[in-house]
Amino acid sequence: MTPTRQQPCGPTNLSRIPRAIDNGSLIIQDMLGVGAYGSVHRALDIHTGAMRAVKCLCSTGLNDQQRTFQRQEVELHARVSGHPNIATLHKVVEENDECLYMVMDCGAEGDLFYKITERGGFVGNDKAIKSIFGQIVDAVMHCHAKGVYHRDLKPENIILFGDSAKLVDFGLATTEPISTDFGCGSTFYLSPECQGGYVETAKSYDSALNDVWSLGVILINLVFGRNPWKQACTRDETFSAYVVNNDFLRTILPMSSEFNEIIKAVFCLNPRKRITLPELARRVQACHSLTTTTTVISMPSPAGVMAQAQAPLAAVSAEKA
Repeated sequence: MTPTRQQPCGPTNLSRIPRAIDNGSLIIQDMLGVGAYGSVHRALDIHTGAMRAVKCLCSTGLNDQQRTFQRQEVELHARVSGHPNIATLHKVVEENDECLYMVMDCGAEGDLFYKITERGGFVGNDKAIKSIFGQIVDAVMHCHAKGVYHRDLKPENIILFGDSAKLVDFGLATTEPISTDFGCGSTFYLSPECQGGYVETAKSYDSALNDVWSLGVILINLVFGRNPWKQACTRDETFSAYVVNNDFLRTILPMSSEFNEIIKAVFCLNPRKRITLPELARRVQACHSLTTTTTVISMPSPAGVMAQAQAPLAAVSAEKA
């Protein structure tokens, strides 16, 4: 799991998770994930037989600001729920003033991070990449149209349902088009301006354009199974090389010239000149070939120097947040 900054609430006390919630209608089963935000469990709806994902948010011991963050996550997810590429928030259950339970769609395929790192991913399959990425962009465009900016776009927050993808986790989302919450999100996916700027010091950043940058990193993840850099900042040698020469990534990754132009439009250091989401979606779908080869790309060993610089996703799995 990629490290996430500024998670609003403390972890759920797992001993407080009951065997069943919602008057016994949801039977809690195995845990799907746990982190700074709380925990996510698989649950059986005894009335419909459907499997649900239940996100358990601890409300005990929170200060007023943390409670506001918690309520905001529910409110913003509900606002964008219903889109085919966003996990439906079916209901919110509160019991004993201790935990808040968000009942959502449950994907049998797991998340996109698992697909990329453990199941071979999409490397070499342009058709599948275009389909999944197009769905992700559609979800983000829907969020932006509703005035919601995700701010934590990454493969772990995209759940797979067969050939469909659904966006989850609005714990860091905001309704502010212009934000001063610097460093909010996951390190590998942060835009330079979200970290205070690269070329010039930023006093704020555009929340929508920050999401666009994160989508560019996800696109690299899909095509090559790795990150372009560990962090878009001056301390990162690979990113610094890109700043000097924005064709640099093509020298270390087998991307086509057409795809390279798309990536440069996403990773534009001036956010005001960054590609729009509709244009990004259009150009990716129209790209004749994402890579310079039609065969599956053989990636360097994570132990290699370049592999370290490019932060392979498989290596990232060891960095649990």
